[in-house]
Amino acid sequence: MAPDCTSVTSRKVLVWFVMAYHFVSAMACGGAYQSAIEDFCLTKFRLDMEELDQRQWCSWEDTVQTYGELTNCTYLVALKMDCFWPNRLVDEFFIRIHRLYFWNCSLSGRLLRDPPNRILGPFIVVPILVTLLMTALVVWRSKRSEGIV
Repeated sequence: MAPDCTSVTSRKVLVWFVMAYHFVSAMACGGAYQSAIEDFCLTKFRLDMEELDQRQWCSWEDTVQTYGELTNCTYLVALKMDCFWPNRLVDEFFIRIHRLYFWNCSLSGRLLRDPPNRILGPFIVVPILVTLLMTALVVWRSKRSEGIV
């Protein structure tokens, strides 16, 4: 049974309508959304970060609440403006935030270095000693073959 020509046409129109709606809503979130998150979210984030000493910017414990509020702000603005979240503008916004405030921070918030020798030494010596002991035990056991059936 061949599909009805009007149903195929109406499906195509529906698909084009849905695509056009998403395109228009995505375009509407461009400049207006970017301005809104910079006006509302970035302004408050800047004030909160200025309250902290610059040496505390890399401390996750000191900035987690402020950073969480910034994230929630961008989400709520997107929700109010009927925009998708996350989106390309949010990604670019957070990249700018990280370049301004967190560019000199390592992943853990402090510089990575080797542990002191008193901690590192046992982790090196113990496996070597266990390997030597097991090798000596195997050699000693292989020379004593009288009890093996």
